[in-house]
Amino acid sequence: MAETVIEIHNLSKLYRLGQVGSGTLRNDLHRWWQLARGKEDPFLRLGQENRRDQKGSEFVWALKDVSFEVKQGEVLGIIGKNGAGKSTLLKILSRVTSPTTGYFKAKGRIASLLEVGTGFHPELSGRDNIFLNGAILGMTKNEIKRKFDAIVDFAGVERYIDTPVKRYSSGMYVRLAFAVAAYLESEILIVDEVLAVGDADFQAKCLGKMRDVSTNDGKTVLLVSHNMASIKSLCQRGILLHNGLIEKEGFVLDIVDHYLNSGEKPTMLEAIPDDIHMYASGILYFRSIIVKSIHTDNLNAIPFESPIAIEFEIEVNQLLQNFFFDIKLVSREGVELSISQSNWSSIKHVSLEKGKYRFNAEIENQLQPGFYYITLGAHLSNGATIAYLENIISFEVLYISYESDFDYNQNWKHGYFRPTTKWRQLT
Repeated sequence: MAETVIEIHNLSKLYRLGQVGSGTLRNDLHRWWQLARGKEDPFLRLGQENRRDQKGSEFVWALKDVSFEVKQGEVLGIIGKNGAGKSTLLKILSRVTSPTTGYFKAKGRIASLLEVGTGFHPELSGRDNIFLNGAILGMTKNEIKRKFDAIVDFAGVERYIDTPVKRYSSGMYVRLAFAVAAYLESEILIVDEVLAVGDADFQAKCLGKMRDVSTNDGKTVLLVSHNMASIKSLCQRGILLHNGLIEKEGFVLDIVDHYLNSGEKPTMLEAIPDDIHMYASGILYFRSIIVKSIHTDNLNAIPFESPIAIEFEIEVNQLLQNFFFDIKLVSREGVELSISQSNWSSIKHVSLEKGKYRFNAEIENQLQPGFYYITLGAHLSNGATIAYLENIISFEVLYISYESDFDYNQNWKHGYFRPTTKWRQLT
């Protein structure tokens, strides 16, 4: 049986919203006196569940009584919505911050990649930062030298290795940071979503490397990602966090399915508030969106092979010229399947005065039955984004065709698309 390398016992983290401190000198002295006597912090009981959609106490639990174990060589996927406590958990395990209550034990050195360039000094070159990170991990100079060429080769930054990393692009930054974390002598590797910065080839390369270091080198990997396809392909076990609590733990496929089925996006938004926008410049806002079949009025489901109609309303706050929209189809696992751009002259080169406007886009439907998301964006012709809604709405492609009573066999489903194919025998 594999050895346990991480033990987490009733780990909790309390944050205070707004100002730091208890608010008054009297409260500060009361807290100090209780702690000096070995008592519990009297303000901890004020903490509430970390729910972003409700107002309440100014104290919130980012994590609350989290306990689990991780075995040597295991790749553990940690998933959950934004604000669930994933990054807080990894920061505690990386010793970036300390828990409010509870404790954890880790056997071996921990290499963390929590954000782009974690542990890098911007004024130092890539070469210097490799040696700096190795020294932090407790490695000798000769040990780092043995790994140096492999790190640079994996990162693909040989030409810039003696350039200060502050001049690196975000992609170059994260390539080098991941290579350092993966190749230097650490027993535990912690990765928090930063691989999304890299291109598709590098992401695949990183996933392969994490699989290799866990299988062949016996390293333990903790991975946080919103890309469910990566989680399912790489991890054996998963943990689902919700409002700072462990909602479910177990076999990764069961955990991902539970997560995806627990919170489908709405199929219609008649009023989109400003704070839902992932990015908004103030020039343009999306105000409503509907996804439906062109053959039915049912907003909840689209028959198999029926074209998809997406209707949305925008509000323009100033003169807008030379812009275009794009619509992305996204799988439930977070994989971007396709992108459609408004490239016809009536949209891309139109000038809009201040006011509200409605648009419609029809997309040919070759999707396999299942649930999908829509990401909607508006951009200027120079590429600048002026509004962006990520995975804002969902729709379901049914197993039933709109053309007949044909019942699509669910066992046929493989992949995401079922393109039209013409077959003929040549001989």
